[in-house]
Parts: sequence; structure tokens; C-alpha cells
Amino acid sequence: MTSGTEWWRSAVIYQIYPRSFADGSGDGMGDLPGITARLDDLRDLGVDAIWLSPFYTSPQKDAGYDVADYCDVDPLFGTLADFDAMLAAAHDRGIRVIVDIVPNHSSDQHAWFQAALAAAPGSPERARYLFRDGKGEHGELPPNNWESVFGGDGWTRITEPDGTPGQWYLHIFDESQPDFDWSNEEVRAEFRRILRFWLDRGVDGFRIDVAHGMIKAEGLPDNIPSTGSEAEEEGGSMGGNAHEAPFWGQEGVHDVFRDWHEVVGEYDGDRALCGEAWLPTLERTALWVRPDELHQTFNFIYLETEWDAAALRGVIDESLRAFGSVGAPSTWVLSNHDVVRHASRLALTAPNPQGQGLGPNSPGKPIPELGLRRARAASALMLALPGSAYLYQGEELGLPEVIDIPDEARQDPSWFRTNGERYGRDGCRVPLPWTADAPAYGFSATGASWLPQPAEWAQHARDVEAADPASTLSLYRALLAERRARDLGAGTLEWIPTGDGVLSFRNGTVTVVANLGSEPVALPAGRVVATSGPLDAGTVPADTTVWLAAD
Repeated sequence: MTSGTEWWRSAVIYQIYPRSFADGSGDGMGDLPGITARLDDLRDLGVDAIWLSPFYTSPQKDAGYDVADYCDVDPLFGTLADFDAMLAAAHDRGIRVIVDIVPNHSSDQHAWFQAALAAAPGSPERARYLFRDGKGEHGELPPNNWESVFGGDGWTRITEPDGTPGQWYLHIFDESQPDFDWSNEEVRAEFRRILRFWLDRGVDGFRIDVAHGMIKAEGLPDNIPSTGSEAEEEGGSMGGNAHEAPFWGQEGVHDVFRDWHEVVGEYDGDRALCGEAWLPTLERTALWVRPDELHQTFNFIYLETEWDAAALRGVIDESLRAFGSVGAPSTWVLSNHDVVRHASRLALTAPNPQGQGLGPNSPGKPIPELGLRRARAASALMLALPGSAYLYQGEELGLPEVIDIPDEARQDPSWFRTNGERYGRDGCRVPLPWTADAPAYGFSATGASWLPQPAEWAQHARDVEAADPASTLSLYRALLAERRARDLGAGTLEWIPTGDGVLSFRNGTVTVVANLGSEPVALPAGRVVATSGPLDAGTVPADTTVWLAAD
């Protein structure tokens, strides 16, 4: 395909969190056959591709992001044959498939790490990971002061095979997730093999977990935040603040992705690499998508921007400029499996506790009606922008964050590592509702569900929303159909002057008016082709986005 017209430049990509999407076996855990059975719903929604969070063999200490075997399917989710069937069924429906890859760390049950524990200090087996001697007279102190993103120390001391206290290993996440040493060529070769394993099966690309964390600063120096507030935030941060942590965004990562770019380039079909890279500026983020590196990276700065017209316009302009300067499309995203769902986040009455989650005792609970109204308006704004858009399962139903999960049901590692101080991410991972009057709302035929579903899920069930032309599902279907028909993903944005609190622009044949202010604004001339909420007497009410066409 001619450069500049690759599918991923304008695609709408739908994230599936497999354990919470659809359960085909009835055990309460979503699985690959469940996904296959629901692909028609995604075709009807109008997405171009799906991205699957990990389904690999895993002890499930971090919901599959602790991988024990990168080239097999965990029995919880099915088999390799189930994966092949799902992939073929998606392709039959014109839906591409991106899979997650987790290169920063493995599970502590991975064969390599088990071999490292059995081997001696300085051995080739330990050189695949970041083992170091401790400080102190007897090595009783960790090698440096790095903390885990999930809370607590970033190092764990092992007991050597002879029973004596031994070396320490680094885990930027849970202690069950030891970090690989990416300065080791054996690690690099193994991941080239893993990429080819899935490419050979026909996947269309990879979403790269913690893409900004694989390389650590030479010598593993202490992490010294520049301010006290950053020091408090660092343990729960994924690196999106201004502080240059020695384990985030290191220059050497670019060499890894140039290598991966060559690997995917060996295959036809414009296979894509998309990085989860939490970086402090769009200027820095754009460096990851230069022509010989990743094809996309998530625009987390857009996701984190407040519901404010001036702030959003600034981020949109800077995104288009920064990514365009290296020949890449901007991506747009509002929710994923790690953040508070935007139907709640946009209506919080206190600052968003990024990385901590929401629970019964969180301050500043969201206002549900306001959150849904803003979420619909935000989605309509995002889907009109040129570039590629990512959707998170359930946002097309207007699902809010689930706040009242019982303590005993929570499963996020952050909840346990902080002794309940952080609620974690369970609230955005509750299994989807498909059928209002079915057990588990159609997620599972038996009524089993690995996280409890709230009673209000019934009103969000897909069958209810599919029958309601004013539902959030109907809105998404309309937006995606118009976006595809008018090729908005490959379009060009032209701002239209307007008053404070309002964003207005043209993209191809569509004029978009997003009213983020508190007062109604005049509706321009044109035929309304989509609106996030009811219009009122020739005006666009507050927290409403409308698409108009001259044709």
C-alpha cells in the first residue's frame, strides 16, 4: 500500500479486555470463544480493528500482564485453536486483530525466571533479568530506591538455592513481574521470535505494554524527583509527569523499536506497532513514531486533558503538529483498562486520582447524569478528529466506573500492595452487560462473573440500547458510520472561530460544534447528521457535540 494510506492511520480500534468481554464457557471469566460469538456486534458497531489485552499463559497475578508463556493461550481463555478461529472469524468480517505484547517484564513463573532462581549470581540465566547485589553490610538493603508502580519497593530479595539470603531482582510492577534486562541480546532475540510467532498466525499488529519502560538508565541510579509532590506521585505514576525517572523513556528504547519495525516490515498487510508510552510531552511522544520506529503511540495527554475548550484545543493542535512533524497520525483515546472510565472521570467533583482508582471512600464522587452527557459529547468530538481513534469496551454503552465493589471482591495488585489505600483499576474492568434479563446480563450463561456487576448494568445492556435510537450505542453506531462514509480519519481539521467554551471545526464535509461551556450556543446552518444529545430550539446545549453537513 502507498505510504500515507495504511489502514492504521485512520482506523477505529476497539479494545477488548478478554476476561470481561464475553464468557463462552460459563466459568465467569471472559474467553476467546466468547469474543468470537460477539464479533457480529462489533462489525455492526463499525470498528476497523480489535485489540486484545493479554490472553497468554499466566498465573493471573496482574490479570494476564504477568506472562508465563508468550506463545500459548491460558486455559482460562481457551486454546491456540480458539485463537485461530477467532482471528479467522474477525478477518471474515473485515476486522483486523491487534494483540498485546508485554516486553518489560515476565511472570515469575516464566521458565526463564525459574531458571534464574536456580542459577548462581552472574550466570547467563540471571543476566536475562535485572538481578543485583544489595547494599548494606550483608546486602540487606535494596540496590537503589526505585518504587513499584503498584506501591511499595521495586526490588525483592531472593533466597539462593543453598538457603542463604541472596540477590535482589527489579520489578517496576508487582513482585510477581520481574523486569527483563533489555541490554541482553538473548532477550531481544527471544522477542523477535515471539513477534514472528504471532505474525505468522496472521495478527495485524501489536499493542506494546509499558513501551517506555524497557530500558533502564545505565548503572540503575537512584530516582531523585525534583519536587516533593512528584516524590509522592512517583510510585503510582506511569511516567507521564515532568520528572525524568531513570526507568522511563530512556533513549535506548528507540533501538528496540527500530528492530521491531524491521520485523513487522517482513510481513504484508501493513502490520502495526502501537506503544503504551506515558511521556511528559507530545513532542517527546512523537519521537516514538518516527518513520522507522512505532506506527502509533497512545495519546495519553489527550486522555488526561480536562473538559475545557481551550485546553482541548491546545492539545489537539499540538497533537496534530507534533505527530504530523514526523509523518505519523495522531491517535485519540478517552478510556482504557487502566484509567477511570470517562463517563465518570469527566464529572468528578474532586481531582482525578490517576493510578489510584475510585471506591466507596474516594472524595469527589462523579455526578452520573453529567458524566454520561459529557462522555457522549467527548466521544462525538474525538471521533470527528483526523487520525486513529481507540475505544475501550463498554464505552459505546456509556458505562460508568463501578465504585461500590466490595473489598473482598477486589483483585487489582494495587489494592493489596497498598493495603487498600489505592482502589486500583477493577472499577473499569467489570464484565460487560449484553442482555438485560439474562444471568450476569448475558456476560455468562451461568450467571458467574469474576467481578460483581452492579444492578444498574441492566439499563446499559446492549439489547436495551440497541432498541433505543437515543442510546449511547445508537450514537456510537451513527458516529462510526458517518466517520467511515466521510473518511474523517484521513481528513484535515480547520478551526472555525467561535466564542469561549466552544470548539468548532470542519473536517471534510462535516462541521463540528462542541459546546463545553455552561450556556447554549447557536446551531450553525446545515443538516444534523449526529448529535450527542437533544438540541434545543436552534441551539446546542451545554456539554453537547453536534455534527452537521452541507450535503
